[in-house]
Amino acid sequence: MNSQTAASQCTSNGAFVPSPAIWLGGAGVVPFLACALLALLGPEPGASWAAQVMVCYGAVILSFLGGIQWGLATGSADPTDVQTRRLGLSVLPSLVGWGALLLPVLWGLLVLLTAFALVLFLDLQATRRGEAPAWFPRLRVPLSVAVMVSLVFGAVASV
Repeated sequence: MNSQTAASQCTSNGAFVPSPAIWLGGAGVVPFLACALLALLGPEPGASWAAQVMVCYGAVILSFLGGIQWGLATGSADPTDVQTRRLGLSVLPSLVGWGALLLPVLWGLLVLLTAFALVLFLDLQATRRGEAPAWFPRLRVPLSVAVMVSLVFGAVASV
């Protein structure tokens, strides 16, 4: 087994997480980690700027997560309440992210932290109901934890 095959074999209930999802998801976390480090350890005005950048990037990524829900809904064979509910929920992350951009940085970070936790919860529920791939939690949980820890560090730095 080569290293690429091994990297794609992070499993949950026998379901493989696709390698591109692992690499691209991990790359998406890097700006959060970099901003958190700069916000905590960097000199001013760079530290304040990093916290603001984290709010902006967080709003974009939160919107992306809503887009995943939209995709799951439109790809569903069930055009009933499940699809309607998922389509309705899929637009909320964008609206919450936009709202976070309008708040002072500390509050924006805290709103994003809460929203990322709620979206993760909804994603885990969707997987349990068979509406998302079985491997989805194996990808989403570590990425979301890294994002949420970064947001906490950004908020601590913003106090």
